[in-house]
Amino acid sequence: MNAIQVWSDLLCPFAHVAIHRLREAREELGIDVRLDHHTFALELFNGPHPRPGTDSEAVGLGQVAPEVGFRLWSQPDWAYPSTVLLAAEAVHAAKEQGLRESEELDHALRKAFWFESRSIGHRQVILDVATEVGIDSTALAAALDDGRARATMMADHAVAVTDAIQGSPQFVLPDGSSVHNPGISVRWEGPFAEGYPIAQNVDPGWAERLLKQAA
Repeated sequence: MNAIQVWSDLLCPFAHVAIHRLREAREELGIDVRLDHHTFALELFNGPHPRPGTDSEAVGLGQVAPEVGFRLWSQPDWAYPSTVLLAAEAVHAAKEQGLRESEELDHALRKAFWFESRSIGHRQVILDVATEVGIDSTALAAALDDGRARATMMADHAVAVTDAIQGSPQFVLPDGSSVHNPGISVRWEGPFAEGYPIAQNVDPGWAERLLKQAA
């Protein structure tokens, strides 16, 4: 079965939109292509996740992708996940159970953060989310506790700092071609995290074309 590599950060609103649209198009087309998740860890470039920037991007993208259902963080500020490296590690570790399990965990973690304001950087939250989508959380806990996927995640970062990956999200196809943040363009009015992102849909057919090319 062919797979599309997905390079992204779990707290990236653009990645959330793009992955949602790719999964929806895959279901509509009935194309059997897996998503192979890789980590583009924004916090390893920029430090702890800046909530104002993430919130602003979500509000801006919510206007062009209302079907994704963004929700602003509704829990106490101290519960906001300033790091999601352990969650990204869990997505890698879940590949021991299969690409489908890894993909579903990634999807469920994004939903838990964006829809339910759950602190997905926390070990127990990660395991709870895994259980909810039918993943063997006992096996996943063992993988997290011995750190077996950490080197794989950091190997992704070694690739992410090169010119091979432009940012989150980026999709790499089996033929080696890739596309960064497809379907949406954005500009900022004012400084990042202080101003406002102006986003627009520019290519509604990108997901269908990408899936057909991958298949």
